[in-house]
Amino acid sequence: MTHDCSFLEDLPLADDQRSFADGQRDSHAADWGAEQLGEGVTPDAVVWPESTDDVSAVLAAATERGVPVTPYAAGTGLEGNAVPAHGGISLDLTRMDDVRDYRPDDFQIDVGPGIIGSDVEEYVAADGLFFPPLPSSGDISTIGGMIATDASGMKTVRYGEIADWVLGLEAVLADGTVVQTGSRAVKTSSGYNLTETIVGSEGTLAVVTEATLELAGRPQQIRGGRAIFETLDDATAAVSDAVRTDVDVARIELVDGLSARMANAYLGTDLPDAPMVFLEFHANHGVEEEIDLCRTIFEEHDVARFEMSADDAEMDELWRARRELAYAVATYDADLEPLHPGDVTVPISSYPEIVRETRRLADEHDLLIPCFGHAGDGNLHYSVLVDRDDSDQVTRGKEIYAAIVERALEMGGTATGEHGIGQGKREYLEAEHGAGAVEAMRRIKRALDPTGTLNPGKIFPEGGELE
Repeated sequence: MTHDCSFLEDLPLADDQRSFADGQRDSHAADWGAEQLGEGVTPDAVVWPESTDDVSAVLAAATERGVPVTPYAAGTGLEGNAVPAHGGISLDLTRMDDVRDYRPDDFQIDVGPGIIGSDVEEYVAADGLFFPPLPSSGDISTIGGMIATDASGMKTVRYGEIADWVLGLEAVLADGTVVQTGSRAVKTSSGYNLTETIVGSEGTLAVVTEATLELAGRPQQIRGGRAIFETLDDATAAVSDAVRTDVDVARIELVDGLSARMANAYLGTDLPDAPMVFLEFHANHGVEEEIDLCRTIFEEHDVARFEMSADDAEMDELWRARRELAYAVATYDADLEPLHPGDVTVPISSYPEIVRETRRLADEHDLLIPCFGHAGDGNLHYSVLVDRDDSDQVTRGKEIYAAIVERALEMGGTATGEHGIGQGKREYLEAEHGAGAVEAMRRIKRALDPTGTLNPGKIFPEGGELE
């Protein structure tokens, strides 16, 4: 559907803040996920706001005219979260990338939504601070995008997810109303928690224009390494036991043998062709005690090698192999493509089972399905690789992908641990939450955005209201 966006010419925006050009519109018609999903519609216009007033003016005018608005930033989403489903305006927030205020004595920083996550860490590093929940894609994704999907990453097992580190927000509702949520206090019991309502809402309730983030002091002791196992079952059981024993680990990542081969092919590394667990420990004192406890638990699961290192360069190479696995998977075989990146999370006691089930399906159907992810919080990333020209293989691949999600839900888990629902996971929303909870979500959406202006076609199951 085409929307008349000529009213943008009458708004107080500079000429370079709006575009109707095909090239700009096409570049906002997809993100990483939408390209694989085959989803996304070319917007009718692109707007680059540079202030909260700009966002407010665009939203008020669009709502008055029934034009949908889809917030957009770095385009690194994996579920088509930030691409239009019904045309309209793509609201590109990347120019709002400034630091508004920095209060190191309070461990706080106020930033615009378009700032890249790693830029926040670089800004505060001189004061010995960091932003703990930064995801693996933190050097290419924006704080606004992380807030939209309630992202998390490798250090979630110790530090939690983005929502745990957002103290407050400035956001604009669909009608242009600007709201402030939360406070600078580290706790509050005042009124509804609008901050956490907006976090994870994928731009369907409001557009974030400023975020107050909590920071943490860098630990004095950081040690990392890897554990190599004979079998994948041993590796996942060791992780589950370590977490349930409350080993104080900051990162504990699973990399199966296939993923290791893919990383080697992509980066030229020499990881062993075996299941591995990558580890990192943070402490101000006593780090060796935690390492020894972890080693003892892993030895109970027949760990073949448990190697720790204090060499920064060696550890950087190790974590680079884990961080760039998404690229490694995508380029491993020129004849195969990943269908869609899986992102299920289950209770930690069920983690060995969900990995085992994924491996069983791969073997049964003779398909490549690398398994890796943030094992410490029960998060499994997987990709089903298929020949796109083989319709039978594509069909089987989609069935396997769905079967893994459905099994995770049966275990009491979630269809998406950190990528969000977007367009790719809408069919699982009701299965995960139940009809009553989904209707409650719809009521919140209707209350804050009665005209369905903000990011329509996302989160809610296809064919219902707010589509």
